[in-house]
Amino acid sequence: MAYKKYKFALFVRIFILTLSMVGMAFAFTKINFKEDLPLAIVVILPIFLTILWLWRNLFKFITKRFEEMDDFFESVKYRDFSRWFTEKSGAEDIRELHKGFNEVNKTIKEINREKEAQHLYLQKILELIDTGIVAYNIDTGKVLWVNHSFKKNLGIPSIKNIQFIKDRQPELYQNVFEKNHAKGSDITLDIDYEKVKILIASSIFYIEEDTFKLIVLQNINETLNRNESEAWKKLLSVMTHEIMNSIAPISSLAETLLYTLQSNMEDAEKNPLEVQDLNLGITSIKNRSEGLLKFAQTYRSLNKTTKLNLKKVLVSQLFENISTLMQPSLVKKGISLTFELENNDLKVEVDTYLIEQVLINLVLNAIEAVKESAQPKITLSTKRSIEGKTLIKVTDNGKGIPNEIIEDIFVPFFSTKKSGSGIGLSLCKQIMMLHKGKIQIKSVVGEGTAIFLVF
Repeated sequence: MAYKKYKFALFVRIFILTLSMVGMAFAFTKINFKEDLPLAIVVILPIFLTILWLWRNLFKFITKRFEEMDDFFESVKYRDFSRWFTEKSGAEDIRELHKGFNEVNKTIKEINREKEAQHLYLQKILELIDTGIVAYNIDTGKVLWVNHSFKKNLGIPSIKNIQFIKDRQPELYQNVFEKNHAKGSDITLDIDYEKVKILIASSIFYIEEDTFKLIVLQNINETLNRNESEAWKKLLSVMTHEIMNSIAPISSLAETLLYTLQSNMEDAEKNPLEVQDLNLGITSIKNRSEGLLKFAQTYRSLNKTTKLNLKKVLVSQLFENISTLMQPSLVKKGISLTFELENNDLKVEVDTYLIEQVLINLVLNAIEAVKESAQPKITLSTKRSIEGKTLIKVTDNGKGIPNEIIEDIFVPFFSTKKSGSGIGLSLCKQIMMLHKGKIQIKSVVGEGTAIFLVF
């Protein structure tokens, strides 16, 4: 409709201009300028001025529309869709043009709102998932987008450029960002003194002339811990079965020996007592019972980790209990045991029996580690982290743990000691998991070991 009105108005102006030019041409042919100059001026001058005005009006009429369109396109160029073009003043066709511009702006704003809502929705979803995601410019290192899980899984703060990681953690940068994981792979990273297994994949994509890299990673330690916990439950079931299998023959043999003794007591002549058979049976019971007792002593602590008796206790009280238990034997061995408290009022909500068991286990391991040290020393310390977590640290200046076995020390039944059962540290890990905490380790061969209990 606006276009038709525009064409009609343009046609009228051209028609009037054409008539004016024809009239002026006719006047030039009919009037003799030499004989009647005043008449020529009176007739031709108004026509000439009219033609000039018509040309000016036609020019303004045409350019006005182009100026309006140019103004609109300038707004589009700079993504200014908030502008409102007046629809109540000016020529009717321009008002119609403005109305069209406003409709376009309104539609684009609605599309942008929908895209923004979708972006926020997607962003919230990506923030809630456990999978870490980051996208960054390969050339500049500028991070396009990163979610909380990515920072949490790698133990890094807010990141705007991956150069930050390259400068401070070059090994992490090389393993995660530098290497190509297009086909997906699993890697082990050192994060906060803990070996963490990560599933990682990466992809390259392009936006206009820029090249970006997308990295997706998943911490599989928690999955492995859950699997390990299930393995422990199955292990307990197997142990119960084995104990029952050991008790059954002992009970049967004891019942047989009891019957033999009772029969002999009732009638010694008819039922003579074979001392050698009696000795053999009692010896079998003794040996089997000792084996069962040793088995039970090794694994009996496992079934105590199924239920927690939580209460808030002072860390200083925990340290005092450990000191009372361990100091006498450590003094005899010439080992120094010291305690360092950042805050005497620091409390933790724990099962006291189990956490004391963990600390005793760690101190006993430290005693083994410092045997060959010139000035053996074990330190128990505590502090509150920036994130509000409570850390208890057991440090020794012993021989340290080689890197090749440090990942295996929490695996059940793994031990470097000839007489070790491999239960101690794995039991400590189970107890910390029940407390929804973590146990972490940092060790340097020849310098010593530090184990962190994180609550």
